[in-house]
Amino acid sequence: MADKKLVEAITSMEDDFAQWYTDVVKKAELMDYTSVKGCMVFKPAGYAIWELIQKQMDERFKETGVENVYLPMFIPESLLNKEKDHVEGFAPEVAWVTHGGLNPLQERMCVRPTSETLFCDFYKNDIQSYRDLPKVYNQWCSVVRWEKETRPFLRSREFLWQEGHTAHATAEDAEARTIQMLNLYAEFCEEVLAIPVVKGRKTDKEKFAGAEATYTIEALMHDGKALQSGTSHNFGDGFAKAFGIQFTDKDNTLKYVHQTSWGTTTRLIGAMIMVHGDNSGLVLPPKVAPVQVMIVPIQQKKEGVLDKAYELKSRLLAKGCRVKVDDTDKSPGWKFSEQEMRGIPVRVEIGPKDIEAGKCVLARRDNGEKIECALDAIEETVTKLLDTIQTDMLDKARAHREAHTYVAKNMDEMRKILDTTPGFVKAMWCEDQACEDKIKEEMAATSRCMPFEQEKLSDTCVCCGKPAKKMVYWGRAY
Repeated sequence: MADKKLVEAITSMEDDFAQWYTDVVKKAELMDYTSVKGCMVFKPAGYAIWELIQKQMDERFKETGVENVYLPMFIPESLLNKEKDHVEGFAPEVAWVTHGGLNPLQERMCVRPTSETLFCDFYKNDIQSYRDLPKVYNQWCSVVRWEKETRPFLRSREFLWQEGHTAHATAEDAEARTIQMLNLYAEFCEEVLAIPVVKGRKTDKEKFAGAEATYTIEALMHDGKALQSGTSHNFGDGFAKAFGIQFTDKDNTLKYVHQTSWGTTTRLIGAMIMVHGDNSGLVLPPKVAPVQVMIVPIQQKKEGVLDKAYELKSRLLAKGCRVKVDDTDKSPGWKFSEQEMRGIPVRVEIGPKDIEAGKCVLARRDNGEKIECALDAIEETVTKLLDTIQTDMLDKARAHREAHTYVAKNMDEMRKILDTTPGFVKAMWCEDQACEDKIKEEMAATSRCMPFEQEKLSDTCVCCGKPAKKMVYWGRAY
């Protein structure tokens, strides 16, 4: 009975997907709630995933010339007000500091919701000549946005992220960096998180406040809802003009820099849970699983069983696997359920009979398959299996997305798809915001992106019937 109970504690995703998600993040001990409303504790299992994301993403950044810096978390109000569109975009979510100790501040300061204005203030003094460019900086930090409704990892009042801020001599260089970082995010999601994404440009209504263009990667969750998973913004020279960021070019004239900004957050953990998880709990891609292999000794009190389990652990550790032995006094069935809940990619079962026969059993978390493995071949078999699981998880997620991507030619078709078979809806658009607003108002669906790979699905706008200009991915979103 005990083995069943652990899994029964998770609501079925078919019954209530939102509750399933909350159950999984709690039961798998990724996070916990706090007495600070809208903020959460990252427990070791959750923070370890973020560390692996951060480490691997940071390596990719540095390969493209990115340098890490750290700027203050406080922004004076006068600085925030320098870029009109930007401050309007963030005003409803800003948390303000009004006192230092017991004394009122002369000027109130916000806790950074994002750091464009501080980077601009820094760049205006740091950049003098074309020789100082480009500046390709990034910071790993937390930001605060006073969200009304919060959900673990997806939306909290304080969250962890990285924000890149770059300055370039030309518009072409800025655009190239904007697209380069978007492509980096897309490759990271697919290769590391096993999440397929659609790349494209946001509509003007959905773009970042103060940007000339916003590019996005959009992922589809298991329940058919979309999740914006990373954005890259081209600011042109708008911020540079507002903040006076100029440089002397080779021709000895003063010019404004062109800037970009790009970011991903701990929301990626939420995406991973909702793309890969099942009714037994988490399913973690091997590349971000804090424990990739759990060795479960069967009849561990019998002589030689624990010794063999620890020997296998040492051999797998030497091959670079993240591996543990579960030598607790719980029953094997309980251990199996617990490891499934935690999403550990591979389980190794080893008992007296296995040792005698010179083999063990490997169980895959992603599809439940069990494989017999010769003990003298465990290193090669497990490392290959981890690679296979990583690839298979991406293929499965891609197949799910393709099966839940639909085409709508008119509003009735769009409404039927969104209400009965949720997913991405591809439909043509006339580029008039009134149509975009109408779709959002009537169907609670937003434009996710105008994909780089455009298709001509019909000649007319899905909403108004006028000539269409762009194919857009629409969806209901987190």
